[in-house]
Amino acid sequence: MQGCSVARLELQTLALLAASYVVWALGTTLAAALWLPLGMACVVLAAVMHSSLCHEALHGHPTRLRWLNEALVFPQLTLLIPYGRFRDLHLEHHRDEQLTDPYDDPESNYRDPKEWAGFPAWLKAVFVFNNTLLGRMLVGPVVSQVYFVKADWALIRAGDRGVLTAWLLHVPAVGLVVWWMVAVGQMPLWAFLIATYAAHSVLKIRTYLEHRAHEECKGRTVVVEDRGLLALLFLNNNYHSVHHARPSVPWYHLPEQFREERDRFLAENDDYYYRTYRQVFSKYFVRGKDPVSHPLWPRE
Repeated sequence: MQGCSVARLELQTLALLAASYVVWALGTTLAAALWLPLGMACVVLAAVMHSSLCHEALHGHPTRLRWLNEALVFPQLTLLIPYGRFRDLHLEHHRDEQLTDPYDDPESNYRDPKEWAGFPAWLKAVFVFNNTLLGRMLVGPVVSQVYFVKADWALIRAGDRGVLTAWLLHVPAVGLVVWWMVAVGQMPLWAFLIATYAAHSVLKIRTYLEHRAHEECKGRTVVVEDRGLLALLFLNNNYHSVHHARPSVPWYHLPEQFREERDRFLAENDDYYYRTYRQVFSKYFVRGKDPVSHPLWPRE
């Protein structure tokens, strides 16, 4: 099954992509006009699903053609992250030997202990709160966006044309969303922005504990064996250890592969495992899972 990733057109993925656009369009129009909270909920669900589908696209789904996959997810419903930067940074993140590295892993939430020691008290308070699940959902989108834009701006100023191109392409991708909201949408702008921010908050649930500090590379990646709404919205990326081991496998095969090789995956990731997202919420909603500074840094 390991080689089944891009052998054919994936109708399941295409169907979800079409559904995400339809639900988002209905949410910003008819549903918002009928009852604003219903429209906002539709926008949240559709934007989260679309972000997960962007993740599928950069891993070679639902077709074998990269340009077509990227065209299918071109409108950026979540507004903030250029697809090209998400693609490049996420593929860099898949170098498992540098997972959680404060510098080389672009998705790491850990800070260098020396850098952490120099933070002012107010910034330390923000990061400590951000290390709870509640904090990650409330302020996490702002914290990550500030550091992301700051890093990309530095690269653009240094002459990185690839980063600049990704941001320039992001303009029409967001422009399509803005055009729709102005020309067709029936949702107030404030409600749309709140719903879009809420989508980023939901996505932070998935990324909150995907990785941990561990001496062994394979021990750094989690499995959350959830099969509920969040697992669907995340396209089974909660089986994250399976995804990192086999990144080309499509979302709908990840649970099956975990069930077939459960003991192997849990042995490899040193039993970094949660039964459901309910368990994650009960343990970490108001309590931090990790220290902010990397507990094993610097590594040899």
